[in-house]
Amino acid sequence: MCNPYESDGGWIIYKYLIFDIDGTILDTEKAVIGSLQKLLRIETGIDYPEDELSFVLGIPGSVALKQLNIADTEKACQKWNEYLKEFYDHIQVFPDLEKIIKDLYELKITTGIVTSKTKQELIDDFIPFGLHEYFDYIVCADDTNKHKPDPEPILKCLELAKASPAETIYIGDTSYDMQSAYNANVDFALALWGAKDPKLNAKISLSHPREILDIVKTIL
Repeated sequence: MCNPYESDGGWIIYKYLIFDIDGTILDTEKAVIGSLQKLLRIETGIDYPEDELSFVLGIPGSVALKQLNIADTEKACQKWNEYLKEFYDHIQVFPDLEKIIKDLYELKITTGIVTSKTKQELIDDFIPFGLHEYFDYIVCADDTNKHKPDPEPILKCLELAKASPAETIYIGDTSYDMQSAYNANVDFALALWGAKDPKLNAKISLSHPREILDIVKTIL
């Protein structure tokens, strides 16, 4: 079970749920890292090991490429997205999450997505799974000027949903997600099924997607 915390003698539950995509809804790690390794091998001649590239998970591709000293990040991002298509077989929805997302929709829970994907990446990588129709709001990297760990993307989603930060929780898998949530005065739930660091300072740690239903403000 998850570990919802107590406040004023009662359990804290939430009216609004915001999800990250990569590492939270979709298992994309092998595809993202594998396609980036190919890009860097071709562009720089360097074979980067996986552990040296894990920092890219959870931030926009252009930001990651800048940190890797790639000059023309726009062109490199286009190539990266092309190479990613070769790894689509490795992308999948984490077990049981599709059912949970549909359950939340049926329960009329307001849900949103805040992702570091661009709109085009969302179309290419996420839309094919058909889960986008179950979310009320989606904020992509090109919808804001600043990106995680800055609070702006989550604040944008709160604005669209007219949601109170105190009644909202952001579900993600990286330190970028955690920092963005707390910077927006929103609680953070760590999706342990996709997290690289299980010891992040999360308000709630979720061992299994079904535990998401334990923290929503509804009568099941």
